[in-house]
Amino acid sequence: MKVLIASTHEQEEKIQELINYMYCTVFPYYFTDEEIHYYNDLKVLHTTTRHFEYFGTLKEAFQVITSLQTLISILECHDRKQEYDEMFDHNVQILQEFGLFFPFSLDQFLQPSNGQETISIYGKATNELLV
Repeated sequence: MKVLIASTHEQEEKIQELINYMYCTVFPYYFTDEEIHYYNDLKVLHTTTRHFEYFGTLKEAFQVITSLQTLISILECHDRKQEYDEMFDHNVQILQEFGLFFPFSLDQFLQPSNGQETISIYGKATNELLV
């Protein structure tokens, strides 16, 4: 008999948080708003209830969280090293095994969208007005 521990609600929230971070912080650095909108329409990294069934155990949810965190770390490094290629591909494969669509290669993240950070409708506001 094998006992499995189900993923927690907090883990599911963390996965959503990391996906939102990818869309709001990482993608705007490399892609235009039109491209990000297109990826959103393609359901890149979108989750449904069915996805949470795929990574419904504690171990599987941690694998997805770790893969997302690793991809974010690699993409935010901006200092490409050859050993990152294999690590990137391995973590993309893990996400795809759990049904998360991430159709990118590391080569697509070589240059910022305009050679500099840009303002994006997908990016977080740098300040907020409190009323």
